[in-house]
Amino acid sequence: VKNVPLNALERRSLAALSSVLGLRMLGLFLILPVFALYADRLEGANAMLVGIALGAYGVTQALLQVPFGILSDRFGRKPLLTAGLLLFALGSMVAAQASTI
Repeated sequence: VKNVPLNALERRSLAALSSVLGLRMLGLFLILPVFALYADRLEGANAMLVGIALGAYGVTQALLQVPFGILSDRFGRKPLLTAGLLLFALGSMVAAQASTI
């Protein structure tokens, strides 16, 4: 196996994808431990509802990963990454406004 250096376009693409996926993971895993503590302050919160709220992300990702992979093969990864990040940002803003669980 040869180590072939990346050209400028490949380095930029690698940096962009790494940043997008790194920020996504950082955003997800920073909120999980804090959410369990914060959720106790929400009206109507109990352990079961907090668990459902935390588990909904993983279940949704598991169910939609293959269909969205197929869509990204058809329409390209950049449009689906952009749409997914915008949807994640919108969902995060809506969730931040919640006063009840």
